[in-house]
Amino acid sequence: MSDKSILEHITALVAEEHALREGPLKGDAEAERMRQLETQLDQCWDLLRQRRARRDAGQDPDTAAARPPDVVERYEQ
Repeated sequence: MSDKSILEHITALVAEEHALREGPLKGDAEAERMRQLETQLDQCWDLLRQRRARRDAGQDPDTAAARPPDVVERYEQ
């Protein structure tokens, strides 16, 4: 997965997140989808940061891998 495709995926996830945030969440399904979107966004941003760090260190960015949700959800911002 390239940086460009990760950024495109982030853009799509953000658009869906914004659409859900336009009004009150309608039920548990939308609330769960919002949580999923937030987790997926955390994973995508983490993957992009990993790729950039590997590239900056002279390593192959394609060796970066998405970390599990339980790992990225514990990061402090």
